[in-house]
Amino acid sequence: MKTKIQRPVKNECDKQIETRSRSHALDFVAAAAQILTIMCIVKGNPAWKGSLSLLFFGGAAALVYKYDEHKEKTYFIIGIVLGIIGTALLI
Repeated sequence: MKTKIQRPVKNECDKQIETRSRSHALDFVAAAAQILTIMCIVKGNPAWKGSLSLLFFGGAAALVYKYDEHKEKTYFIIGIVLGIIGTALLI
């Protein structure tokens, strides 16, 4: 029977790798949402508003995270504005 090797705790390198992977995943989702938005606009489908709102929500989440890390109010304010724009597109 094979025993699974367990790591005791995450070190700084593991945390950086996890952060980079989340960043790359967000970039991929943003690119897919942009392509979906363009396709919907070209085909005349009203779903473009929903996919565009996802881009605004993603930007808002990224800026709120930066605010949490750097404590600069500008990040938070712009993040809130992007969130409001995303919400307005859904209404």
